[in-house]
Amino acid sequence: MAIGQTFPIRQRVRLGLALLVISVTAACSATFNNHGYIPPEEELAAILPGVDTRESVESSVGRPATSGVMRDEAWFYADYRVRNFAYRAPEIIERNIVAISFDDAGVVQNIERFGLEDGQIVPLSRRVTESSVQEITLLRQILQNFGRINVADALGGDT
Repeated sequence: MAIGQTFPIRQRVRLGLALLVISVTAACSATFNNHGYIPPEEELAAILPGVDTRESVESSVGRPATSGVMRDEAWFYADYRVRNFAYRAPEIIERNIVAISFDDAGVVQNIERFGLEDGQIVPLSRRVTESSVQEITLLRQILQNFGRINVADALGGDT
């Protein structure tokens, strides 16, 4: 092929197909997101149950990031890793939870670690609101109103 000549049509089609396959393959690769924070093991090892208090834990490892993960009896630190893969729903592939529990005086009772394999469910935030409003469908509203209709008023006549 001489300089200045363009690629033949077959080579352009092959090149285009190769670029398409590479693009589709790259778009379907998994992406990972990390969320949360757990104090390093060295800092957790420095916390002594029966000795340290909420204040000393706060100064050494800090408070949990949001108020939704704090309770009076325990603080929960959590981190997790999520895999996003093309059209599939995101999947948590790794989760770690550190629970530092306190007694009534605010002294550390225990430090526990939970992982995804433990299957421990920890409600980090409970926001349950009971509603007194019932969902009423249009058909139900129409049927409930049949007994309340005054025929004379509906027809515009005198009673």
